[in-house]
Amino acid sequence: MTGPTAGAAPDVVPAGSPLLRVDRVRKAFGDHVVLDDLSLDVAEHKVVVLIGASGSGKSTLLRCVNLLEEVDDGVIEVAGQEVTDPRVDANAVRARIGMVFQAYNLFPHLRVLDNVTLAPRLVHKVGKREARERAAAMLERVGLGAKAQAFPDELSGGQQQRVAIARALVTQPALMLLDEVTSALDPELVGEVLDLLGELKDEGTTMVVATHEMAFARHVADEVCFLHQGRILERGPAEQVLGAPREQRTQEFLRRFTG
Repeated sequence: MTGPTAGAAPDVVPAGSPLLRVDRVRKAFGDHVVLDDLSLDVAEHKVVVLIGASGSGKSTLLRCVNLLEEVDDGVIEVAGQEVTDPRVDANAVRARIGMVFQAYNLFPHLRVLDNVTLAPRLVHKVGKREARERAAAMLERVGLGAKAQAFPDELSGGQQQRVAIARALVTQPALMLLDEVTSALDPELVGEVLDLLGELKDEGTTMVVATHEMAFARHVADEVCFLHQGRILERGPAEQVLGAPREQRTQEFLRRFTG
């Protein structure tokens, strides 16, 4: 049996393999090294939370996985396919990955329903009627069915972020990447987004989440990774990394949240 072709989108995870494999990845912008020989495996149906100071490499790692940034060295695999292969079809890879940014990135001139139907129609070539049915169902799923015909600027920040999550989920991605999705929200709106992510975890969604929300990390993460200067300095179960960190840098970082 042959493996996946370089341009094909990943479908199923080979037995015994992680859904996401990052192997000794290096990324620099000029002389500034952002990811330094970083490796990470994420098993299917698991939630890995990335913590660390701004500039530690969390966002760049997610952007490299989604091929929004090109790695300088190392290998990234999704469902057994090397997505860093220069022959790969980047759009086919992104079709199997849902990414949600801190700034929502909704199209302001499109109604909520139309924002959510874009990917099924343009990337997955789903018919207009089916795409709208899928989008409407997903908006109901995130509690925004009544807002389908609203424009983004008619919604609260928390509602806009839930639309962005619905847009990422509607194509049934194998992997969800979430980059500081609550950092642009007022404190009273953070909870509704984190509650939704908790529900997705309960449903078995595979997620890699960069966040500063330590309470969320403690309750949802299967594994927490502390990044420092482009490396994973400490990783392990949430109760260990957040409750009894071994590394001094991790301890210093977490003191900011505990006083």
